[in-house]
Amino acid sequence: MRCFFTPECQELINCAVSVRVRSAEVANVYIDVEPVNFNRGFFSCDLTFFFVVEFDVFVAPHSCPKVIRGITYFNKRVILFGSDGNVKVFSNEVSLEDAMDKQMHRTSNSPKCVVQAVDPIPLSARIGEIRDCFDGMCCIPNCVCQQCVGGPVVTDACCGTPTIFVTLGLFTIVQLIRNVQMLIPVYDFCIPEKQCDDNTDHPCDLFRRIKFPTDDFFPPRPCDIGDDQIFGCGCNDK
Repeated sequence: MRCFFTPECQELINCAVSVRVRSAEVANVYIDVEPVNFNRGFFSCDLTFFFVVEFDVFVAPHSCPKVIRGITYFNKRVILFGSDGNVKVFSNEVSLEDAMDKQMHRTSNSPKCVVQAVDPIPLSARIGEIRDCFDGMCCIPNCVCQQCVGGPVVTDACCGTPTIFVTLGLFTIVQLIRNVQMLIPVYDFCIPEKQCDDNTDHPCDLFRRIKFPTDDFFPPRPCDIGDDQIFGCGCNDK
């Protein structure tokens, strides 16, 4: 993915000899949900992930790197089943103190797309040249630029201008959420029939009854840990 930088950072990239990615995080996700034609109950979720990536830029061999931040983005489309809902929802919002009550706008019971994402894993970064001025162009919102790099980024660079291409690994969960009616059994109040034991032991007597934490003083050996705990695969062979 091509990264976009502020004019000050772009000047450093123009004379850089190598680059190294430090970290990456998800800055924002823009979501657009539309029903799928001729497929009732299914919805198309267009996701635009905006990432802020931090790099170490080397402008000369064996020199100290300079840290810069850039923005990149990734588009993804998923089609999920969200069922049907044709009801109209009305609600009111009670204002505080002496202000008048405000009637909220009428809404429909349409599904809402929710995206859960962890910070991406930086895989690689390299310096390359822009071959097509309009290749991979995206209108990055000003609010995202201000939030990530503190100002507008350079988007009108000509062909041959050096830039940074980064590869990120991202894990996400995309869900369609809709309000539904559910019946839940409700029971009466539970009145306590017993009185709590307020026995106040001496602190030293209470401490003597605590088992000595042997495992905390002697960490487990590799042979005592399963392969799933060492490598974090989360599976057990049976």
